[in-house]
This record gives sequence, structure tokens and C-alpha cells, in this order.
Amino acid sequence: MKTRIDRVARLARARLYCCTGARTSLADFEDFVNAIYEGGVDIVQFRDKTMEAGPALAHLELLRRAADRHAALACVNDRADLAVIAGMDVVHVGQDDLTPAQARSIVGADMLIGRSTHAIAEAAAAADDDDVDYFAVGPVWPTPTKPGRAAPGLQLVREVSSREFLKPWFAIGGIDVARVQQVRDAGARRIVVVRALTEAQSPTASALGLRSAIVG
Repeated sequence: MKTRIDRVARLARARLYCCTGARTSLADFEDFVNAIYEGGVDIVQFRDKTMEAGPALAHLELLRRAADRHAALACVNDRADLAVIAGMDVVHVGQDDLTPAQARSIVGADMLIGRSTHAIAEAAAAADDDDVDYFAVGPVWPTPTKPGRAAPGLQLVREVSSREFLKPWFAIGGIDVARVQQVRDAGARRIVVVRALTEAQSPTASALGLRSAIVG
């Protein structure tokens, strides 16, 4: 089992983060997460708001195994209870999910907690919250994974960058390899992607391209 020190160190080095739901089958899911880890993804988050606990745990078991194989981090969205059962490294909570303090009371001191932020005040609050280890900033561009949510855009990335927060933070929302330079120019050095990998014909090659683009 990874220690908190190890997890924090891996988070500090992380540049490329992928959020994914279930695939066509468990075998396809396992192949996919192994492929993107192979391509340089540092963190994979499993996110499925509708899946019941049993099937979700089956996915998390495969994710845990793949993360260990590649010395990477494994995350689950929102479900702090499943994070503990599956031995995740990270639980990620949104503004309408458990608060970071509530999540911390469930997962304990060693697990990392991420927080979604959509405005500079939310980012500043996450940066000041002792229970938050990193935060995500966006959406940078509108995305079908968050229908109806306004995209604060690159301006929010610029505002967060200008504050020089000490915690790691990731730009998220509609980012693909063609847009990475815009995100870098706005000040982000870490990104979360979804469709750029989940819909890629070659997930490993696409991950390699994204990593090269964000690392520069």
C-alpha cells in the first residue's frame, strides 16, 4: 500500500490526468487504462454517477491493479466509501458532492482528495483547505461530460495561474492536443482530459502526444 508521502510525491510529478467511465466491457476497461498509463498518464479517475457499488468496485479493482503495474495513481469520483474499500489513492469531489472535510472523515489521512472548482473564489478556497490536496479548474471549453455548465474559459486559468497557489492544480474541460498550447500559454502546467483519450483510436499514442504537449 502506498503511503501518503509517496502519493503526494507522485501527485507533485503528475502532469496528465484522465477521467473515464465504464467501457464496453471490463476487459476493454482494463485494456484502456493500461494503454493510457503506458502512454504517460499519471492519474486515472473512474467516474460513473449511475453505476451501483458492485460493478463500480469491479472496475476499481482493475484500475488499482493497472495503477500499481505502472507506478501511477488511481482515483474514484465522489464515492469515498468505495475509495476506501478499493484502496484508491485519490477521491475526487465536486462542489455538489461530499465536502472535502466529509470525505476526509471517511477516507482517513493517507488518501489524497481532489476538488473541482469553477470560479476563482472556489479555487482559492480549495487552495486554502487543509483537506484538499489538488484542485481542477474549468471547464476551459464547454464539454458534453458536463451538460449545461457554463465554461469559465481560459480567463479562469489565467486568474488561478496569477495567484501562484502552492497546491497542484489541473486545467480541465474540452482539452485536446490541439488546445494544450493555449492552456499552457494561460499558465496551466497540468491537464485533465476525457474524450481526447476515451475516444482515441490509439489511446497510448494519444496519451504520449498529450504528455509531450503539456510537458513542452
